Amino acid sequence: MCSPLPTSHSRTNIWRLRTTCRDNGLAGSDRPVPACAAILALAHNLSASEVIMQTNHRSRNPAWQHTLAGEFTCVGRGLHGGRRVSMRLRPAPPGTGIRFLRLDVDTGQRVVTAHWRNVVESELCTIIANEHGVTVRTVEHLLAELRGCEIDNAVVELDGPEVPIMDGSAAPFVSLLQRIGAVRQPAVRRALLVRQPVVASDGDRFAVFLPHAWPRITVEIDFPSPAIGRQRRSLALDSGEFASEIAPARTFGFAHGLRALRARGLAAGGSLRNAILVDEQRVVNQEGLRFPDEFVRHKLLDCVGDLSLLGIPVIGHLVAYKPGHRLCHRLLRALDAAADATSLIVPGVDGRYSESVHSESSLGEHVTPAGSPTLRRSHQGDRS
Repeated sequence: MCSPLPTSHSRTNIWRLRTTCRDNGLAGSDRPVPACAAILALAHNLSASEVIMQTNHRSRNPAWQHTLAGEFTCVGRGLHGGRRVSMRLRPAPPGTGIRFLRLDVDTGQRVVTAHWRNVVESELCTIIANEHGVTVRTVEHLLAELRGCEIDNAVVELDGPEVPIMDGSAAPFVSLLQRIGAVRQPAVRRALLVRQPVVASDGDRFAVFLPHAWPRITVEIDFPSPAIGRQRRSLALDSGEFASEIAPARTFGFAHGLRALRARGLAAGGSLRNAILVDEQRVVNQEGLRFPDEFVRHKLLDCVGDLSLLGIPVIGHLVAYKPGHRLCHRLLRALDAAADATSLIVPGVDGRYSESVHSESSLGEHVTPAGSPTLRRSHQGDRS
């Protein structure tokens, strides 16, 4: 179930918020799950007008779209398919978004646009497809890098069906991008402003977007393995810390499930060179962890990548408890459906946000990525 949540300073609406958490499977009847307390604390939000007036966006230049200043190429293996893949990123015109180009298929069927409506699988990774059934697998780490480095438009050329896993993190992509840099484009960057909380749940997992003055993500995980346990991490996405604090965090898996995955044709390219392996109470990798809380940092990285499939930044605070790819995609559907809880805006050059009424003329240019459906502003139910 996905629905907007009430927000108010009153005790009555705080109680309603607690009830909504419980009714969405976020908490038991006796006490809330650990992260529900964070939702209650964050329910005391600024009004929508206060968010717009007080926002001081800290990104490079929130008003304008950006693309790559050059090209870069990397070669590696796909995590699940195990196939060697060559990938090249190059600049793209404004308003085109992130587009994957499968060079190994027929010319007229190559383009797969990074958009949540194109998601076809989200069990262990994010897989997107076009109308011809051409897929691109494991896109989340690369998309996180592009979002974290504020790249709006790029073409990603692949000679295979999967983005190379590299070292299991987004750090190699970030390093290559930093070498070539980014360039401002003559087109405005729209953003989605969260005015009221919007929630999605999946069993005891949940994710909620709360009104906030800038993009922020707080993630909590809880695994029975003593090697992981309960971890929590929070990051302001426009703070400049993504490259150093989140991008290096590697994907992880469990030794007890590895044989079953490979029997299904998955994790064929996985190794200790590109993933953290957890065996009961210990980390198998001899080099250990890059951060004491590397596991939750990687979950945060995955959230950044999956939520970038909206096509535009979200101005709000995501609080997620035990998130996964499916939950993030469900939250994107909730954001799209909750027209009364969100607004399309255009960040101002001086850092403040100005309203964008639902008229394309007020935007200067229409910036919906080519080949992807437009963001609906009518309220429609979740289809999950």
